[in-house]
Amino acid sequence: MAGHSKWANIKHRKERQDAKRGKIFTKWIRELTVAAKQGGPDAASNPRLRLALDKALGANMSRDIIDRAVARGAGTNESDNVEELSYEGYGPGGVAIMVEAMTDNRNRTAAAVRHAFTKCGGNLGTDGSVAYLFERKGQISFAAELNVNEDALMEAAMEADADDVVAHDDGSFDVFTSFNSFYAVRNALEEAGFKASDAEIVMQPTTSAELDQEGAEKVLKLIDMLEDLDDVQNVYSNAQISDEIMEALG
Repeated sequence: MAGHSKWANIKHRKERQDAKRGKIFTKWIRELTVAAKQGGPDAASNPRLRLALDKALGANMSRDIIDRAVARGAGTNESDNVEELSYEGYGPGGVAIMVEAMTDNRNRTAAAVRHAFTKCGGNLGTDGSVAYLFERKGQISFAAELNVNEDALMEAAMEADADDVVAHDDGSFDVFTSFNSFYAVRNALEEAGFKASDAEIVMQPTTSAELDQEGAEKVLKLIDMLEDLDDVQNVYSNAQISDEIMEALG
């Protein structure tokens, strides 16, 4: 069950994305709104909203902003109609890329995403062109500073029916779950005394495309450009970049 740092690049990407504080607030306001719209404003009965609340609070978002986002989602104002969309394509080096967006104007978003792919040497594809290369998974992360005991975490994860536990070289851990068991595993780990530093639904690649430094630089440029788009929530790729190259690129 134990893994290695095969998915270390997920972590690299996450650190780069989380550094964009302004974008993070916009992202979680949208997620709060959509979660409340789809499942109602009661976090106790809406696990997606509960997760979004945890994320927003973790990003130091004020309770007032959170409450207004939830109220907006629970309302019936048609002008606040935000829909979830996904885009698929290939970046430089044949890297598969999945883009998740929330938007009130799909034409604007599609044009912006297409422009980013084209400008950076990639190609925006049709629905299904790369989705088969990814699996929707739950990812429950434990930062190195938590000093988690690996054996104890492994045992708790196995009892909770997690799919995999990945130990990283820096002492951090990621527990991966199926999409359907994500919330149950997360709750079970918390009850066992393992409070995660982060937990989210991700698109995990089933294959990887290993890149040299030049290819990595091009792909990261595309991913950064996509992540900077206002309507984009998440960007996933199957790029496999060595730690040495990531360090060289800064």
